[in-house]
Amino acid sequence: MFCNQCEQAAKGIACTTVGVCGKSKEVAHLQNLLIYVLEGLAAAEVAAGRAGAPKNELGHFVAKAVFSTLTNVDFDSGRIVELINKAAALRDESVAGLGGEARAALPDAATFTLGATVEEMAAQGKEQAVDKIPAANEDIRSLKQILLYGMKGVAAYADHAAILGQEDPAVYSFLLEGLAAIPVADLDLDTALGLVMKCGEVNLRAMELLDAGNTGAYGHPEPTPVPLGAKRGKAILVSGHDLRDLELILKQSEGKGIFVYTHGEMLPAHAYPGLKKTYPHLHGHYGTAWQNQAKEFPGFPGAIVMTTNCIQKPLDSYKDRIFTTGLVAWPGVAHIGDDKDFTPVIEKALEMEGFTEDTDRGQVMVGFARNTVLSVADKVIEAVKGKAIRHFFLVAGCDGAKPGRNYYTEFVEKVPEDCMVLTLACGKFRFFDKDLGDIGGIPRLLDVGQCNDAYSAIKIAGALADAFNCGVNDLPLSMVLSWYEQKAVAILLTLFYLGIKDIRLGPSLPAFITPAVLNVLVEKFAVKPISTPDEDLKAILG
Repeated sequence: MFCNQCEQAAKGIACTTVGVCGKSKEVAHLQNLLIYVLEGLAAAEVAAGRAGAPKNELGHFVAKAVFSTLTNVDFDSGRIVELINKAAALRDESVAGLGGEARAALPDAATFTLGATVEEMAAQGKEQAVDKIPAANEDIRSLKQILLYGMKGVAAYADHAAILGQEDPAVYSFLLEGLAAIPVADLDLDTALGLVMKCGEVNLRAMELLDAGNTGAYGHPEPTPVPLGAKRGKAILVSGHDLRDLELILKQSEGKGIFVYTHGEMLPAHAYPGLKKTYPHLHGHYGTAWQNQAKEFPGFPGAIVMTTNCIQKPLDSYKDRIFTTGLVAWPGVAHIGDDKDFTPVIEKALEMEGFTEDTDRGQVMVGFARNTVLSVADKVIEAVKGKAIRHFFLVAGCDGAKPGRNYYTEFVEKVPEDCMVLTLACGKFRFFDKDLGDIGGIPRLLDVGQCNDAYSAIKIAGALADAFNCGVNDLPLSMVLSWYEQKAVAILLTLFYLGIKDIRLGPSLPAFITPAVLNVLVEKFAVKPISTPDEDLKAILG
């Protein structure tokens, strides 16, 4: 086993015996094999000339399969084997349609014989770990890993968008192009770097599609107070990112005396008019993010639904009440099928005690996506010109359990009162309940939304740059980001594609970036690791 795709990689190098996330060796090896088979499928599609305009059915399958290997998604060997077998069948069909010369030029990933048993497949996958990716040197291997992990983020957003009816064959085409490049042993440095930058461009499109899907289905987010307490009654907790699953749970639980709570990245759901105004039993937000699962979930007196990669392998203390959907799967945990019948969840909630009394734990504000912020852009611009607002900070990204993330809490607490903080993704749970007051009636802490709402933040920054007739890098704006998994990699690549510089990244730098590749990023984009809140604020503000 060799897995270094997330920020918690053991010893800052790689997990080699068991994943810090709880992923077993067998699961890790099977995920390697799934990616390898997909590389073969992609190579065959490229050779056949179909990769530039793939069928949506094929493209969506590839996105789903790649997404399933992202951190904290699928720990179930059986489900991964199903994906491997389907990918292999599609690969073999594609290869069979090629002529002899084209077939002979394919990489081994396109032609090897798949093992007959799970054990044989796992053994094959062990030989396809990322530290064995063919490359002329470690720097090109590093770029291939960045590409692969960025594509996992793209695949996640593309899958979410497709569920809401938003697809673009160009996104699927890039996934095939990128996958086909991974096994190319003589891929040169410039080509590898070009693919990495293109990944950022394509991820911007994937986030745009998901934004269109969410706002098209549920309207544009509005500023909304969200209770952090509980209502007396039966309860369902929904975590993750999938607004469609939340909607279906709300619809199927109507009139049953059940209150539905959000958790983690589902918090921004309360700001969508199509959810908050349609379903009054969408009550509030429970807990923070997945890193506090040991503290939060055993204390929740109802059913729990995990819609995406939002927690590590579930604790035995609440396995009896947890359900997964979509690609999320763990052995021994009940899974809701593609029919999206949440009856077992509702029955479990009705069976459990629920909350026995009302509690008031305050509230937080959400809903400051681009439409809301840009609607008061004139006030913001005047506040900047009048020096009421000195600087903007985007403090955003993934959360995790590794020490050092208290930096983000302390940083926000120390941001001067004449500065504003925009935030998004689950990293905000380090400080989302802080009362920072306001500047001219505009809250100093603005929750833009989920991680994919980096699209909204980018649109806000672009609009402000246009208003001040300057580039984004010339704005009084600094980005202080945290990362944990592969969607953060994709977003960072998008920021690079847009030419955004001076990003501070932490709590530690990725294990898969070699010193030479890091040096390129430092020289080209002025990327720098976080230090201390005091030192970084002094460096930014002077």
